[in-house]
Amino acid sequence: MNQKWNAENYAADFSFVYKYGADVLNLIEGENVHDVIDLGCGTGTLTHELSLRGYHVAGLDASEDMLTRARANYPELTFTQADATNFTLASPVDAVFSNAVLHWIDRTKQQDMMRCVHEALRPGGQFVFEMGGYGCGKMIHDELAKNFRAMGYEYVMPFFFPTIGEYAVMLEGAGFTVRYAILFDRPTELTGNDGLREWINMFVKNPFARVSIDDKEKILRDTVENLREKLFHGGRWYADYVRLRMRAVKE
Repeated sequence: MNQKWNAENYAADFSFVYKYGADVLNLIEGENVHDVIDLGCGTGTLTHELSLRGYHVAGLDASEDMLTRARANYPELTFTQADATNFTLASPVDAVFSNAVLHWIDRTKQQDMMRCVHEALRPGGQFVFEMGGYGCGKMIHDELAKNFRAMGYEYVMPFFFPTIGEYAVMLEGAGFTVRYAILFDRPTELTGNDGLREWINMFVKNPFARVSIDDKEKILRDTVENLREKLFHGGRWYADYVRLRMRAVKE
């Protein structure tokens, strides 16, 4: 999760992240849920939505740029800079909510994150989230990997996209009981005529860190053109997303 974010571009061109995430809020169950943490809150849109639903909510995020925008947009809410794999709360909460964040955490750090969430919850507390699931963006990442190799580079996958079974085992190992889980395809419309290129520029920064400017341009151009037939329909670009939604309970 050590990627630097452009909060302005993220909010303007990738609003689908939080628009789809609004559905995940409905997974929070029970009348006795009062205190909620939005883990990886970004610009605070879903934190605000949680507050409108009557929850006492605070947002945590590692990006100060995102938090600056969140605080400006929703000054009545509390936002704190924190690492999802190493955070503690002053007092436990009833639910930890997370949208489109957990796949950014390296597999080796997932148990650290789950431990922090488990400790943050009261007994009976809920961990409700959506993340990229197994096969998410496969066409895009396969094409990028092919074009990286063609230019003499290694493409290091920047995300962790687990299956239901894989992630359920990890959650159970951290002390949770999985109550709900679904893995589903969700082709996601991207913004503008250069939607795929802009998506890559926003979300796949780290693999390009050691790629020269000229080589990056060729990789981007070839990737976009090679995927046009598969992912460009009706004048719009789509990302081949697969999402994993789960609700786990601290017994």
